[in-house]
Amino acid sequence: MKKVLVLEDEANIRSFVVINLKRAGYETIEAGTGEEALEQLQRNPDIKVALLDIMLPGIDGFEVCRRIRASNSQIGIIMLTARTQEMDKVTGLMTGADDYVTKPFSPAELTARVDALYRRTGGAVTENADEISQPPFLLNTRNRTLEKNGQRIKLTQVEYAIVKLFMDNPGKALSREDILDTVWGRDYFGELKIVDVNIRRLRIKLEDDPTNPVYINTVWGYGYKWGV
Repeated sequence: MKKVLVLEDEANIRSFVVINLKRAGYETIEAGTGEEALEQLQRNPDIKVALLDIMLPGIDGFEVCRRIRASNSQIGIIMLTARTQEMDKVTGLMTGADDYVTKPFSPAELTARVDALYRRTGGAVTENADEISQPPFLLNTRNRTLEKNGQRIKLTQVEYAIVKLFMDNPGKALSREDILDTVWGRDYFGELKIVDVNIRRLRIKLEDDPTNPVYINTVWGYGYKWGV
């Protein structure tokens, strides 16, 4: 059974989410606080996707996301928020989330987001080659890992997908739409800025100086180009 963690302190919203995910074939693990969510993740290491509300009693969703990412780069994380401020969305993504959904959301939208993220975290991707070497980077497509100068760089599954897209297309300018369609899927409901925030996060991990990027170059007014 496909397991999804649902962290939401409002019981009626959590019940709404759980019912719709169960209808879509998921097994749901529920939590009402951040502390409970972290405990549930320890008890259920096979959870592939976590839905995290931001506004919570005790530790908030941002802190839960940070703690998950400190030990697990593979799980997919979607932030749930009733707030529409840009800073909340950016903060969630920069703390390690893969996506965000703003309340109120439709069951179809939420299920589509979970489906898309679950496909990426499920590891059901077949690769043609085991490694892509573009010094100083080595991408192992079997283990879905990246090394820079022999040192492992922890990537989320979304970050891995972006890096692989870049390394499959060295020197080619990729539009934000190209990246969004390839990584998040053509049926993605979200906004283009999720690409920009993930690029910012990747630059922090990959570049020697993220403010003066050498590997992920901006193509102004269009998108990005891998410059190894």
